[in-house]
Amino acid sequence: MEFVLKGRGDRVAQRLRQVTEHKLSRLERIEPRLSRLEVEVIAEKNPSQGGIHRVEAVATAPRKTYRAHAQGKDVDYALDLVAERLERQIRDHHERRRARRNAGAGRAKSAQTPGGSGGPALPTSAVP
Repeated sequence: MEFVLKGRGDRVAQRLRQVTEHKLSRLERIEPRLSRLEVEVIAEKNPSQGGIHRVEAVATAPRKTYRAHAQGKDVDYALDLVAERLERQIRDHHERRRARRNAGAGRAKSAQTPGGSGGPALPTSAVP
């Protein structure tokens, strides 16, 4: 998985890179097909914002993109929120796929005849 960490308004320290990789590494266990994880850490300089840090993340898998953002007084808290939100999106997507797959299997079974011969079922009055 390709990991990209960008900083806007602040430098990206080595410690921040290690913490981010550690906190978001569990996403790769949940969705091994993730090809790219892009995280942007934004330090708000506006005094009315109170010096908050905003974290935006985009996780890319084949045919699916997950996005999340969060803000907090420190970067670690915002990273925790982003990781939880991305994890929730991935889990929900897996649940939907699993439900759709299982629902299709039930329809295929109910379309078959009870005898399993594949031919038309005989009415009960015709059986001697």
